Amino acid sequence: MKWKKSISMLCMGALLITSLSGCGSKADNKNETSNEKENTESSVTGEQNSGDVTDIEVWGTNTGYLPVEKGSQLYNFYKDLTGVGVIQPYVEWNGGTTYQEQLNLRIAAGEMPDIFTPVGGMEAGLIESGALLDLTDLLPKYAPNLWNLIPAKVWDVMRANDPSGQGRIYTIPNVINYGRNGGMIRQDWLDALNLKMPETQEEYVNVLRAFKNDDPNGNGIHDEIPTGGRAEARWMEHLFGMYGVATWEGYPQWDIYDGKLTYSAVTPNMRDALEWIASLYKEGLIDSESLLNDKAAWDGKINSNLVGSWTHLPQEAYISAETIEKTTGVKPNIVTLPALSAPGYEGYYTAMNISGISYVVANTDDEEKIQAVMKYLNAWADKSLWNDYYTGVEGMHSKLIDGKLKKLPDDKKSQQNLVMVPYNMIADLDFMTQMLEGEKTPEREWAVSQSIRDMQDNQKYVKSIAGDGIPSSVYGDYSDIQNRTLYIEYASKIIIGEYPIEKFDEFVEKWYASGGEEVTKKARAWYDSVTK
Repeated sequence: MKWKKSISMLCMGALLITSLSGCGSKADNKNETSNEKENTESSVTGEQNSGDVTDIEVWGTNTGYLPVEKGSQLYNFYKDLTGVGVIQPYVEWNGGTTYQEQLNLRIAAGEMPDIFTPVGGMEAGLIESGALLDLTDLLPKYAPNLWNLIPAKVWDVMRANDPSGQGRIYTIPNVINYGRNGGMIRQDWLDALNLKMPETQEEYVNVLRAFKNDDPNGNGIHDEIPTGGRAEARWMEHLFGMYGVATWEGYPQWDIYDGKLTYSAVTPNMRDALEWIASLYKEGLIDSESLLNDKAAWDGKINSNLVGSWTHLPQEAYISAETIEKTTGVKPNIVTLPALSAPGYEGYYTAMNISGISYVVANTDDEEKIQAVMKYLNAWADKSLWNDYYTGVEGMHSKLIDGKLKKLPDDKKSQQNLVMVPYNMIADLDFMTQMLEGEKTPEREWAVSQSIRDMQDNQKYVKSIAGDGIPSSVYGDYSDIQNRTLYIEYASKIIIGEYPIEKFDEFVEKWYASGGEEVTKKARAWYDSVTK
């Protein structure tokens, strides 16, 4: 195909960018209509009846689980449910950095996976080069479950995000109808030190001091880390959010500031937030390795009973709780940290209804492959199958208890990676609650109940932002801005005290001069187009 040569050159450039900067990340539907039933039936017949299926390669998040190989248990499980052979090699996620590197190599070699999760805004360049399949007419006809599951207004945003300006659909969005991310705090540490839940920023700082000095984990060693985050000043929304800074997994976002859509990294809010966070770092209240931690390192500290407060997904609190117990013998009580407000600001946790792209599809003239991909997507969005996808393979991911399949605790050494996780990509609070309720067993109820409580509590503190769904194409050729190169440099050096806070003003000037002004014009034009 003509696009292969141009995409190879594009990806070689992307590889260089990646090496310099890196990048970012269940239930039966009893009200199914007769049409939905027909769509479901069509998704598991056809090739399956002949005993012959088409295999497709699907790339996405894998945080350390086993690959899905042809003929394996999970391969056969998906084949029986969907009529498609699903293969997924092991590609280390590592916060998206290693995944992006490996994906770029495959794309540059002309071996693009059939379906994959794009990262770092790569989808814009792939669309412009003709490397991705146009889904506009295919989805309504061959994947009606998916087409009908995602609201029409979201599909309209996907059309508006077409960098060619033709209003075509190339991307399948992540759609989350609740506030997924939020701050966490160890209630058992508060209880051990007779402290109440902080309600102000000042009270929070005093809690951090107590976590540092008063041995809340009770091991007789001053090894506690009051709070912290990860490299590139990421996963610290519980700190930045106090100043009304819109961030998602640590990435600055676009929201309304002083009446105009503005990149949160260049606002006075960000300046004040960085100045305060730098004071915490100077006092030793933030992990000294925060700007070096990758996902594995930071999760390892949390799961070793060392961290008092952090940002994560409240719905996954049970995973940390069970891991801490397994690692240390301590049963933690992890609760939602209320969104606190710095003086003069209104704090919140950022909620993203359109939180990125779930999938794109490689362009191909192979009609058989296209039909297999459509069959996969139709089954992927069939809510009557979501509980099956969630519980996975009996004996590997779940076991039968009192006549019902219950999820087993995570075991990356024995479990294949669950590829079909639509409930994480098109997420619904009620469905997630139902799924977590289904995980409860007498042995696990203490941990799973924390996730249900925390997920629901977090909804009180979230705020939707104006830049929700903004396309990566607004960054155009300004890859340094898209990859946050200047922001990472200045934010990191301000936090560790290498730069005084006055250098922030220099950062803002450089950001606008190096393309930020043009990017802001495009971002505001996009916002006008989706709000008119």
